[in-house]
Amino acid sequence: MGEKKNIIFFGIDSLRSDHLGCNGYTRNTSPHIDQLAKEGVCFKNYFSPNIPTTPGYASMLTGFDVINTQVVALRHKGQMREEIKTLPEILRENGYYTSCVGFTGNPSSRGFDEYLDYPAWGSWEEGRLHKAEKLNDVAIPRLKELLEAEQPFLLFLRHMDPHAPYLPPAPYERLFYHGDECAPENKSMEPILNFKPFRDFHKSWMPPGITDKDYVVAQYDGEIAYMDACIQNLIQVLISYGVYDDTLIVLNSDHGETLYEHDCYFDHHGLYESNLKVPLIMRLPSKLPKGREIKSFTSHVDIVPTLLDILEIETATKYDGRSLMQQVNSHDDELEQEFYITECTWMRKHGWRTPEWKLIIALEPDFHFKPEIELYNLKDDPNELKNLVDLRPDIVSVLKEKMDKWIAKRKKETGMDSPIFEQGDWHGIQGHGSFKSSQEAYDNLYIGDSNTAKRLQEKSR
Repeated sequence: MGEKKNIIFFGIDSLRSDHLGCNGYTRNTSPHIDQLAKEGVCFKNYFSPNIPTTPGYASMLTGFDVINTQVVALRHKGQMREEIKTLPEILRENGYYTSCVGFTGNPSSRGFDEYLDYPAWGSWEEGRLHKAEKLNDVAIPRLKELLEAEQPFLLFLRHMDPHAPYLPPAPYERLFYHGDECAPENKSMEPILNFKPFRDFHKSWMPPGITDKDYVVAQYDGEIAYMDACIQNLIQVLISYGVYDDTLIVLNSDHGETLYEHDCYFDHHGLYESNLKVPLIMRLPSKLPKGREIKSFTSHVDIVPTLLDILEIETATKYDGRSLMQQVNSHDDELEQEFYITECTWMRKHGWRTPEWKLIIALEPDFHFKPEIELYNLKDDPNELKNLVDLRPDIVSVLKEKMDKWIAKRKKETGMDSPIFEQGDWHGIQGHGSFKSSQEAYDNLYIGDSNTAKRLQEKSR
């Protein structure tokens, strides 16, 4: 084992990749994160295959896929399999002190030496919450204590700023919006406020009378910009202690966020690219080249084996992921990776993604009235707007066969099936996840708006 390096691990919640400047976003949401990318390695095709939060963090912090973790649902019941070690458990065995801020109650949070918390939620009545500053109020004093101690450490930070409610403080709440969010002629918020499951939650943190969806998107971007500035305050501590270049910095997210796409408004359900594609940036000048961009397809399962490789920690564990140091140091040509995708939040689905195609199969009726099977050509239709299931049944068959063979292979290797098949009341609410028909979903979930119902039902055909 080489010289032990301190680790700052940003496990940001709900940060989509394409809203960062380093990944091509036109709004200046992330100047400090972009600087990290310029100084380190930026992975351009990094994915969270299993959404949302709970399975995302499970793979991120173990190096194992959804079959091995058996964690697929947001409301996962019980703990993660004892046979699987988490990153903090591995590091503790190798002499590290492990601390986390804002990360409790998740099966993959097992094994930290300490758990610190901060207020990370809010509402319109409570006012703008200053989430990242409150995280810093807890994290920065503890970081200074850890830096002054002799023991190497892992500090895991779960920023909640990009997660709804989007309530960035001034001036960030108007940074990307200059119109009238309550203009009566604007009708773009009507479908959001007509959707019963999220209506009351959205109303709890959105301005009264809001009509413009672009205002809400600007709040999401404002949260990123605000968080970005607060992250720099943490970085500045490392600089002031003279340890910035000797600290391994990792920044990634559990999943992305759907804003005004696919009828999955301002949340993170739906197996679309806005949720699956997330950022990954790593910086450690002695091991990672400056300004390197990696185009190979990578995912959450690659994080733990990569970090252990960088830290020169040997383990006999055979991970489902692989160290990315080969791509970093030599070649970057593995662009044809295919992988299994799942979601188990408000919808229970799985599918198969290739560089060109995405297949999504619903395992029960979708309360957004989406069709049972969706097929998208990601090269011709990157926004996933045209469902080709009727035009290309041949591709549906090929992708489904690949998915079924992969699941069968993993079942044989692990003795376990995909946990997506075993979920019942998967959102922790009796009856959710068990609608017998789209009409039953409408009766239970939609406000009495026949026009909305007809529109959505037509879309599903």
